[in-house]
Amino acid sequence: MEPSLFRVILPVSDIEEAAACYGRLLGIPGVRVWQNRHYFHCGGAILACVQPPETGELGRFAPNPQHIYFAVDDLQAVHRRAAAAGCRDVTEIERQAWGERSFYAHDPFGNPICMVDSGTLFTGLE
Repeated sequence: MEPSLFRVILPVSDIEEAAACYGRLLGIPGVRVWQNRHYFHCGGAILACVQPPETGELGRFAPNPQHIYFAVDDLQAVHRRAAAAGCRDVTEIERQAWGERSFYAHDPFGNPICMVDSGTLFTGLE
């Protein structure tokens, strides 16, 4: 069996705000699986918003350094929802040199994200 990515951890400083933000942005409610974890099923992978505990080694909150990429069917609608969801630094939708139509943003916690039109995905596997 070939490996498959099934979960991506997204560190957040406020789990309630994260659940509301990503629920609005993705258009799905997700599910609270633990007091500090809210999961969103995104195709074959889970986006796991996780608020680290206040103390201990895992208690040091830091946003992800690299973008997480989402494929979406209605890029225009997601772009309109981004600011309302609390995203910052939302760029305009552009066509990238490799053919993808996308926009970039940061969630309220500083995590960089990119939303890509699912009809233009470049996987390098063609």
